Amino acid sequence: MHHWHAAFGFLVAAGLAALLTPVVGRIARALRMVDRPRVGGLTERDTPLLGGLAILIGIVVAAAIFMPHLVTLPRTARSAGERATVNTWGVMVGAGLIMVVGAMDDWLDLRWWQKLFGQVAAAVIAVKAGAIVTEVTIPFVGARQFPNEGGILTVTWLVALMNVVNFTDGVDGLAAGLCAIDGIAFSIIAFNLGVTGAAILAAITAGAALGFLVHNFHPASIFMGDAGSNLLGYMLGVTSVVGTLKTNAVVALIVPLVILAIPFLDTSFVVAKRLKYKRAPWTRDANHFHHRFARIGFSQRKTVAYLYAWSAVLAGLAVAMRLLPYHPHHTHYNWLWVGVLIGIGLVALAASVYLVVVLEILKLGRLRLIDLRRADPAAPEAEIRARAARDVETGEFTQVR
Repeated sequence: MHHWHAAFGFLVAAGLAALLTPVVGRIARALRMVDRPRVGGLTERDTPLLGGLAILIGIVVAAAIFMPHLVTLPRTARSAGERATVNTWGVMVGAGLIMVVGAMDDWLDLRWWQKLFGQVAAAVIAVKAGAIVTEVTIPFVGARQFPNEGGILTVTWLVALMNVVNFTDGVDGLAAGLCAIDGIAFSIIAFNLGVTGAAILAAITAGAALGFLVHNFHPASIFMGDAGSNLLGYMLGVTSVVGTLKTNAVVALIVPLVILAIPFLDTSFVVAKRLKYKRAPWTRDANHFHHRFARIGFSQRKTVAYLYAWSAVLAGLAVAMRLLPYHPHHTHYNWLWVGVLIGIGLVALAASVYLVVVLEILKLGRLRLIDLRRADPAAPEAEIRARAARDVETGEFTQVR
């Protein structure tokens, strides 16, 4: 029955988001909430924002129909001393707040500290609703308890997720597609862990993201804006806390990090580069994965296709880590299934190395070197190589040809 609730919740959320997104787009245009072409963005024309409102309505309505009022952790899943229930409507209040804060940022361009305050407030509401982790099981180390620091750590995790999804939302369809893939993976794993409420919520989140994607895939007729990216980051954060982190499963810590590896890697690379060049971490630039793909010459559709495939491989690895019977009854290893898991892990590792190292760095550097040689054949080779290295490092060029 719970599996049907997740399936129908997914469909209802997707249907509502798809139906309401054009309506929300007209409202955004009437309010002049429109994203215009700018440095650091890939949009080519004025596009309405506020898509996050349609996503929120899809999530809230589907949750009202298919979600229990209290998400209960089974005794076999929750850690000793953990709160046994999470209030669904408390989580929804936090979702509404972060959507409003994001919409205000889209409309009024809030200061960074104002946005952070709103993110923290939404995260605190989720924690008060019961989405708090006081114990985490770390592989090969064991359980680590945080009886007093759990609230702070959970708020930090939720705020981080809101920002990494926000940073990822820079090309048509990318954030919505990645969140749909990640939500499905979280749903499957939460069902296996026996946390059915979190599984349904993850499925609903994935459905709302997919419904919005109908209108957001390139060429996008609407953007989700900060209202949507912060909302989806918040929802994925809550589902990861309730569905995996808030259990005593060995994969509790690894699974969210694997599923969310792409937005975390993207954000880490970009923030590190901004700090290296003494820029504020929240400033805009053109150094995200999707910007680098564009400079190589990839179309927006090809860019998101590659990143969707990468995300699906990583999500598949996370699901396999939980579902494959490689450690039955926690007494011994089944080496056949261990070999299968290692094989899946090697595929995920190879895909990651290819995209991050070969495609993102080596190929880009080589193509930029060819560009500069063609542009100035008389320039010394050492000067051309130095310029190519600087361009690849800073991202201060438009596209290789």
